[in-house]
Amino acid sequence: MTLIITTHYMDEAEQLCDRLVVMDHGRIVAEGSPRDLITRYSTREVVELRFDTDDHSDHIDAVTGVAAASRVELLPDRLLVYTDDGDATSADLHARGVIPLSTLVRRSTLEDVFLHLTGRTLVD
Repeated sequence: MTLIITTHYMDEAEQLCDRLVVMDHGRIVAEGSPRDLITRYSTREVVELRFDTDDHSDHIDAVTGVAAASRVELLPDRLLVYTDDGDATSADLHARGVIPLSTLVRRSTLEDVFLHLTGRTLVD
């Protein structure tokens, strides 16, 4: 049996779908299982950094220099550091003098895949 679901809720798609496609402006940009897409287009973990400033781009140079980071994404309210070891990356940032207001280490999700593939967040 096949059931087609269309959603912008990536956590819902990750839990409900065995296979999915990511579309951008009506074109398929990736397809596969949720785990396969995360493995292919993201890292194992993401470090979310929030600073006590309205412009997080002020901190992007210091964060970009971290060796364990495969890429850094700038969002309006935070920086996302993509890495395979979030705790080690957080420690490296702290050792470099990068002290954010808050730090969250989490696993990568389909939303990270969407951001990587389209360059847009789900709220754009």
